[in-house]
Amino acid sequence: MTKIAVIKSGGKQYLVKEGDEIIVDQLPAQVKDKVELDTLAVFDETGKQIDLGTPFIKTKVTAELVENLKGDKIRVAKFKAKVRYRKVKGFRPRLTKIKIIKI
Repeated sequence: MTKIAVIKSGGKQYLVKEGDEIIVDQLPAQVKDKVELDTLAVFDETGKQIDLGTPFIKTKVTAELVENLKGDKIRVAKFKAKVRYRKVKGFRPRLTKIKIIKI
């Protein structure tokens, strides 16, 4: 049976299985480092065995950092009508790709 977990990283929640690769907000670690992520819930595919945290479970999900990367450019535009005011800025968010090793 495959275990599925709900983890929390960077204020967001992700649904993961062992072997999944996901992209999260940048983590303060180097490539090939192992990180432990807060776990909110663990359950199996059938849904018969469920372990919920209040808010977290004591066991943590272990993941390996695959790479640090930048996301797509986000365009931020400011505009005021009738005064010829226009400003355009952009930025690329820093992201981290992680691989789930153990639940």
